[in-house]
Amino acid sequence: MKKHIALLGLLTLVISGCSNNTVASVKEKPANIDYLNDYYSNPQVPDDRTLIEVDQTVSDEKGEATLKAIKQVNKTYSDGPIKLTVKDMKLIHLRPDYSLIDYFHALTQKEEFDFVKVFIEIENKYPEKVNFAPIALIETSTGEKLNWENDIYLEDLNGEIKGNETKKGNIGFIVESSDDLEWIEITTSDVFDKDEEKIIESQKIKIKF
Repeated sequence: MKKHIALLGLLTLVISGCSNNTVASVKEKPANIDYLNDYYSNPQVPDDRTLIEVDQTVSDEKGEATLKAIKQVNKTYSDGPIKLTVKDMKLIHLRPDYSLIDYFHALTQKEEFDFVKVFIEIENKYPEKVNFAPIALIETSTGEKLNWENDIYLEDLNGEIKGNETKKGNIGFIVESSDDLEWIEITTSDVFDKDEEKIIESQKIKIKF
């Protein structure tokens, strides 16, 4: 029993102390979120992978995040060369560390705030590179409209994707009104080939909590 308790304590320390360039483990993860195993922690936003139940909180050197809502989506949208899979969507309340206040002040004057994030995976099924943005515009059920420039994660998911390459990560947006948030609607960019010619029109993806 003592060995078991010690092992759990060590696991907690490993999770809470992961650096930005270290792959963190997921604590008590459901079987259907294995896609998070090789995700690298974001340098601006606390790692939310352990947040799987409403009201759970995680704290690290980047701040304190509390889960307000979650939806395991696991839906794939395929059009032309791009296969876009939305894995999950979360509504999170964030109290950023003081050292990151200036970073978030470009998007909000609040000291703490709510944001919506989606974890996505993009695959280019073509052998040649294309250009694509998984979220060019986001609209919420409460009437807010935000574009890709409001993304707080900045995980290099927009732009060029090489032939047969796969990218995955988070895109997140601060929302002013979240109490009655029922859905978000994502508008992707068009898809452009290596010669910057449009080959596929943008599409709209509506996700409900």
